[in-house]
Amino acid sequence: MPSPVYILNGPNLNLLGQREPEIYGRMTLADAENLAAKAAQQVGLSIVAKQSNHEGDLVDWIQEARQAASAIILNAGALTHTSVAIYDALKAFKGPIIEVHISNPFARESFRHHSYVSLAATGVICGLGIQGYALAVQAVAHQLQSRP
Repeated sequence: MPSPVYILNGPNLNLLGQREPEIYGRMTLADAENLAAKAAQQVGLSIVAKQSNHEGDLVDWIQEARQAASAIILNAGALTHTSVAIYDALKAFKGPIIEVHISNPFARESFRHHSYVSLAATGVICGLGIQGYALAVQAVAHQLQSRP
């Protein structure tokens, strides 16, 4: 079995199900992680899920993933639109990177239309609710199988 897939979540994602349910739904981060774990099991992968409201934690985990993970699935939350530090850390990672957004940032405020994460990601899934996490696991599995 390959190294685990890191699923990293940024600021406020610990409030899923409580914060703006009209945008993000009523499912929790634990629900999203469970969907991802089930999808991973189906394709022979494992996950390590982490969440922090602190940019430096995400940077540290991305750097850790260089040695410990086969891929990264990242929902950086609001840091998606502001963090050059996360972008720089992602650029040093050599495996697949899937950017996930629960909502569709392009249907929201204009400041959400730019993503530093997208500049380093191999793929982006947005607007499909927490199902995007399971789809990201499937995409990672495909990308890992397609590698020479």
